[in-house]
Amino acid sequence: MRLPPIPENEEQRLKALYRYSILDTVTEDVFDDLTKLIAYICETPVALVSLVDRDRQWFKSKTGLDINETAKDYSFCAHALCDQDSVMVVSDASQDERFIGNPLVTSKPGIRFYAGTPLVSSDGYALGTLCVIDYVPRELTFQQLDALKALGRQVVTQIEAKHQLKLLQATQAQIIQSSKMTALRKLAAGIAHEINNPNTFIYGNLEYLSEYIQTLLRLINTCQDHLSSLPPAFLDVLKTIDLDFVEDDLWSIFKSIQNGSQRIQKIVQSVGTFASLDEEGPKQIDVHRSLEVTLESLGFRLKGAAISVQQEYGNVALINGYSRAVNQVFFNLLDNAIDALERSSKEEKIIKIQTRMLDDDNVVISVTDNGVGISKDNQSRVFDPFFTTKKTGTGTGTGLFVSHQIISEQHGGRLYCSSQPNEETTFVIELPIEHLSILD
Repeated sequence: MRLPPIPENEEQRLKALYRYSILDTVTEDVFDDLTKLIAYICETPVALVSLVDRDRQWFKSKTGLDINETAKDYSFCAHALCDQDSVMVVSDASQDERFIGNPLVTSKPGIRFYAGTPLVSSDGYALGTLCVIDYVPRELTFQQLDALKALGRQVVTQIEAKHQLKLLQATQAQIIQSSKMTALRKLAAGIAHEINNPNTFIYGNLEYLSEYIQTLLRLINTCQDHLSSLPPAFLDVLKTIDLDFVEDDLWSIFKSIQNGSQRIQKIVQSVGTFASLDEEGPKQIDVHRSLEVTLESLGFRLKGAAISVQQEYGNVALINGYSRAVNQVFFNLLDNAIDALERSSKEEKIIKIQTRMLDDDNVVISVTDNGVGISKDNQSRVFDPFFTTKKTGTGTGTGLFVSHQIISEQHGGRLYCSSQPNEETTFVIELPIEHLSILD
């Protein structure tokens, strides 16, 4: 048995393959229809759309086979990539020196016949093959070989059409999300301004109010020291008042007003920060501060849904990145967590935020909610543009997609999800402290 030769442009070929983001995706009728058709035309029990990865071949579509992938070392398709212009035909694999001793020949599935046409992208890279397989030696007619090549071209057309559609959806999602966040920031800025004006008046007068209260209390205390000389009408009023209680309660009320005003001031500052973060370029970001700002902006929703937030912050480094973009990711994740908890019937609703260092160069931020969870099928799709599990009209399906773009492409990190339906969902962000692409 010979190992498949490695193409001279292997790294570029793999980049081209990964660009399509097709590996490990769900089955699709358009590809299954093509494998069924070519199996019928070539009269073979097996037909595959096989994509050749670095160490494996993975089947986007399979007719007559119940496995999803095999090792690249045993792959017939990896051999077929060497000549992009021809169909590779192996009439009897048990007699071909390239495949004698190959486990796919000597044991299940017991391949004897193979014919594969390379799937060549528009920029000239072989991604894999459309191939047919039989368990007995045989040949194909010229018409069958022509059909194999023609349908191979159709497979590439479908791969590229779907890729173009994803790019279009990505652009639309980014526009929608950008417009949504711009509108939200404008609204936040407007509300912050409207709240700040009357609160400034209240907070600014508290100092004078404190002085006036002290003056009046001094006056009352002085009167109490000279009760014998006060007119009877004054004494009658004084008997009806519990002055000790009034004095204590007055200062308690004053303190509550002062604390409330300071709280409003803090919220306004946080909302203002969220609404007007400078995006002239990358800067040092304190992720804890960014999380606090985001929590402040969502405080009314957390309180309204009776959600408790547990913060387990580690000693993490500052990261170099775009403040507004990172805040947008935090907002999207926390907003989704709140949505999940609002749909949950659990009595205790919790969001847990944890931060830690993954290693010397990467920060990890995780957001966990104990809401409704995400099904296994949907977990692989949550970062797709326009995919949403929310009711129609309540979600655009752009938030997680754009968040993934921000973390992976803009900051060179990772964003991924794990979930147990009806138990909890965790979104994990891994962010490098320094990322070269944003520093260039």
